[in-house]
Amino acid sequence: MLLTGNRILITGGTSGIGRALAEAFHRLGNQVIIVGRRQALIDEIVTANPGMRGLPLDVQDPAAIDAFAAEIRKAFPNLNVLINNAGISRAENLGSDASDISVSLTIIQTNILSVLSLTAALLPVLKRQQQSTIITTTSGLAFVPFAPFPTYCASKAFLHSWLQSLRFQLRETSVEVLELAPPYVQTELAGSRQLTDPHAMPLADYIEEVIQLLGTPDQPRGEVLVARVKTLRWAERGGDYERIFEANNNR
Repeated sequence: MLLTGNRILITGGTSGIGRALAEAFHRLGNQVIIVGRRQALIDEIVTANPGMRGLPLDVQDPAAIDAFAAEIRKAFPNLNVLINNAGISRAENLGSDASDISVSLTIIQTNILSVLSLTAALLPVLKRQQQSTIITTTSGLAFVPFAPFPTYCASKAFLHSWLQSLRFQLRETSVEVLELAPPYVQTELAGSRQLTDPHAMPLADYIEEVIQLLGTPDQPRGEVLVARVKTLRWAERGGDYERIFEANNNR
């Protein structure tokens, strides 16, 4: 992926990894359009980064996604990078008699269905560009799940598999398909405690390493893997899956 001269749309761009990526790409001279639910945050970020654009979208509303994509196709016909970063994580106790399936359905709509819908709607624009990229955020937990977050982990495993098929189907086009699989990073994805957890990777360090990797041609298998996530990514291949799963889920 070229690091400069792009027109980048990034969902989930108002917090955490999404905001940090948006600001990093903005500093590199790209035209960046952030997408999020909260207009106040969009306004704050755009004001702090002159030249950045911001648009509201609730990815939990399928009809809103369709209308949004139609607007993007008209307003940004030269869009060449789509970063599917919007996602939510919620703890679930599936063994409880009071388990609420609506939590699972909300995660699936946000983490899976919105990604599929927006990607399909914007693919015609991306395919018309001489060079374009789709980056989708998954997680190290796609490979070794953390049991208290079952649907979140499964949603990221779904995306990992789906991206492999998408990459293969688009192999004859101008569209590069990349998977961004973060480790445990200091964001508020799973609550405010994660933001300062010393066991989590500092967000600035993560973004710096990601930008370096994105600037390196030919990411193996199309996966953008910082050093700290490789233990999870290769746990099964290395014969360490059972040990790592037990260690992560019995601490």
